[in-house]
Amino acid sequence: MTATTSPAPAGTDPGGLPDVRRPARRARRRTPVERGASRVFRWVSTGSGALILVVLAAVAVFLVAKALPALTSSSDELVAGVAFMRNSSSLAGYVGPLVFGTVLAAALALLLAVPVAIAVALFTSHYAPRRLAQGLGYVVDLLAAVPSVVYGLWGAMVLAPFIQPLWGWLNEFLGWIPLFGGTVSPTGRVIATVAVVLAVMILPIITAVSREVFLQTPRLHEEAALALGATRWETIRLTVLPFGRSGVVSAAMLGLGRALGETMAVLMILSQGFLYSFLLLVAGQQQTIAANIAAQFPEASDLGMSVLIATGLALFVITLVVNMAARAIVARRKDFSGAN
Repeated sequence: MTATTSPAPAGTDPGGLPDVRRPARRARRRTPVERGASRVFRWVSTGSGALILVVLAAVAVFLVAKALPALTSSSDELVAGVAFMRNSSSLAGYVGPLVFGTVLAAALALLLAVPVAIAVALFTSHYAPRRLAQGLGYVVDLLAAVPSVVYGLWGAMVLAPFIQPLWGWLNEFLGWIPLFGGTVSPTGRVIATVAVVLAVMILPIITAVSREVFLQTPRLHEEAALALGATRWETIRLTVLPFGRSGVVSAAMLGLGRALGETMAVLMILSQGFLYSFLLLVAGQQQTIAANIAAQFPEASDLGMSVLIATGLALFVITLVVNMAARAIVARRKDFSGAN
């Protein structure tokens, strides 16, 4: 004799328990106006993204087309036809020192600005009282509104004479380090002074972005660290800094982009030189691409203009490579979120 099972009554599951599951809620149908607005927003967003690519491609095509005469001319034609290339043997020999000076100045500025920016961002986000943090944040943000010409005047007329004794002290006591060797410039208008000015210029960008990233740290992470007995610094080191690492990298790359392309401040401070030199306190050693274009542009011939645009193409490639590297670094941290 076999046992028979009767079907479960309505409203119960197969085990005989009441079915407490709620019926699926029917999705609200969007109105024609909402569907139209969503479609327009999608088109606008897609068009904006495509427009950025078109503009970037247009800039690249323009630079290549205008630099083509310099890229296809022989070294003898360039040296004979371009006055400011008389001391260079080829286009590569002219562009190379400019690329070196540009990267050196931007790297020094980034090295000076990033630690200070992180410290200010941490102070305003986790240490300072609210009123003081707001006031300090406003002051830092206002630095970004100062024109580069003002920074150049300040650097050439105020900072350079003021900081020159410090460069002399570094040369006297640390001259055995190659960076601080050589004969110190009596005017202070050297690549080290330019690096300080550029660091002040990019400080607001890095600080503002880093502060906002640090404020997004999940509160539960910080409270868990404090509950385990961590001090405030240990909490920041274990939760805030790891969470905001990718944001700090992005902020640093934004600052680096401005430092690479800065023109007037560098032109007004730095004495021109075309050498592969790491001497930071000696005048007439380095020059940047943007400052050189501004200096040579008024008197450049047609072929000279093409040479200058070729140097601009080199700066464009450097900026593109830096941003791609930054995106690759940030992509490594994209899976880290407050829920992890």
